Amino acid sequence: MRLTGKKALITGGARGIGLGCARMMAAQGAAVVIADIDEETARHEAKAIDGCHSIRLDVTSRAGWQAAIRETESLLGGLNVLVNNAGIIIPGSIDNLDEESWDRTMEVDLKSVFLGCQVAMPVLARCQPASIINIASIASIIASPYFAAYNAAKAGVHLLTKSVALNAARKHPGVRCNSIHPAFVDTGMVEDVVRNATPQEARSKLAGQIPLSRIATVEDVGWAVVYLASDESAFMTGAEIKLDGGISAM
Repeated sequence: MRLTGKKALITGGARGIGLGCARMMAAQGAAVVIADIDEETARHEAKAIDGCHSIRLDVTSRAGWQAAIRETESLLGGLNVLVNNAGIIIPGSIDNLDEESWDRTMEVDLKSVFLGCQVAMPVLARCQPASIINIASIASIIASPYFAAYNAAKAGVHLLTKSVALNAARKHPGVRCNSIHPAFVDTGMVEDVVRNATPQEARSKLAGQIPLSRIATVEDVGWAVVYLASDESAFMTGAEIKLDGGISAM
């Protein structure tokens, strides 16, 4: 029970990495709220997790964030772990990516993290020790010609995390901020990365790029989130955890 007493809000919690993290954190003793724009799915999934609640949240909306933080405080009696997980991936190179897709990617993948950190910070400061965990991507470190917006947005999350961490260390030393950088994770987004392939073909193709010869599981990411949410990582802030199967070492 590594997270006993922790009160967590996870964005994009209705499926994929966010849902996996909710299950693992609850199993480790945390009280959890999963937030998602898909309110119905979030509500359904939360019912199957002990100590879990669900709320609707459009992560691109400041008003939405303000309401979500208030509701989370009401449900849990505070907040000391924020997992900024919500994200999208829209393929496109600098040659063919349209402006609308660029703007949408920046809003969901980067602006949402800015809003979440800014709006939640006063509550996290009151509930110290606290931890912000931003789900970035190895794509913030290793570029691809086919994911211009995603590369840029996740690189922004990488450096924003450090800026938030340094500011919090100066003003609220009990609030930490770190990022996690997975390579390909076995979720529904895999099909978005490899178009015109069966799910099995897509996973096999991506695994072939990884030195460990497999893509990450949701649990691989979840254990890193558990660590950063726990007091075991009390001296870690402004840091990144690479969960990439060795690809960034090549």
